[in-house]
Amino acid sequence: MTSDAAAPPHQRAGVPVPRETPARRLSVLLSRAPRVRLGLLLTAPLFWLGLVYIAALAALLVTAFWTVDSFTGTVSIEWNLDNIVTVLTGAVYQAVTLRTVGVAILVTIIDIVIALPIAFYMAKVASPRMQRVLVILVLMPLWASYLVKAYAWRSVLSEGGLIDWMVTPFGGNTPGYGLHATVITLAYLWLPYVIMPIYAGLERVPDSLLEASGDLGAKTWRTLRSVVLPLLWPAIIAGSIFSFSLSLGDYITVNIVGGASQMLGNLVYTNVGAANNLPLAAAIALIPIAIMIVYLGLVRRTGALENL
Repeated sequence: MTSDAAAPPHQRAGVPVPRETPARRLSVLLSRAPRVRLGLLLTAPLFWLGLVYIAALAALLVTAFWTVDSFTGTVSIEWNLDNIVTVLTGAVYQAVTLRTVGVAILVTIIDIVIALPIAFYMAKVASPRMQRVLVILVLMPLWASYLVKAYAWRSVLSEGGLIDWMVTPFGGNTPGYGLHATVITLAYLWLPYVIMPIYAGLERVPDSLLEASGDLGAKTWRTLRSVVLPLLWPAIIAGSIFSFSLSLGDYITVNIVGGASQMLGNLVYTNVGAANNLPLAAAIALIPIAIMIVYLGLVRRTGALENL
């Protein structure tokens, strides 16, 4: 008979030995295999993303190679490249593509120029309490509806609006609607998406590097150019991806404040709705997708994505 001295400690203390159940064995296995545990956690959301988003998007883009019956208006599954050729060779689509890319680039540049000083003040100048306040202020516009903000800018830019009221005493005129109004509104809408990545990137820049640069005699602009910007470049790229891609596919803002201006999103919306030409709309939708693939490829070659 085994004595108490020879028994395991948990048995001597009267602690019951846990039963070896399948659930317990699985728990032990998962605790020892973090990759398996991560895979199981991501399986459901990745399956849902692939089924609902990627598969649906692929099914939509496949229709770009179909046609529409000119008599009945129904989609006919006849594989051809007519829609692709029309989009690539049509002067209207080329002009709208250049306009859309130009607006997206301009919005991105404006947002980066505005975001840099705001993010720098938040990360390196403001006190911890003020940082929290500023983060809330930056994120607060995201709590409001997209349409509310777009229509608010429509009111501001319209005749008799706030800007008109401010410039009329000085002999100025309201800017009205058009591409400039689209750029202003989009820059406002996507600004938080640019500020936050740059702010996060600046927080990772050690203050000791800035102090060392100043101790070595570097001026403020030299420190920003030679020390801060190289370390901040991945964060700037991340912000530009948000603003550029969101501007490239937007169509609601152009409808609200763009006047008679047309962008790729408007053409897709028009062909899906009024024209009921889904294959042509899908072919037009391939343009911003191709542009983003090229843009992400160029960004990847710079190495910025690996440093995010």
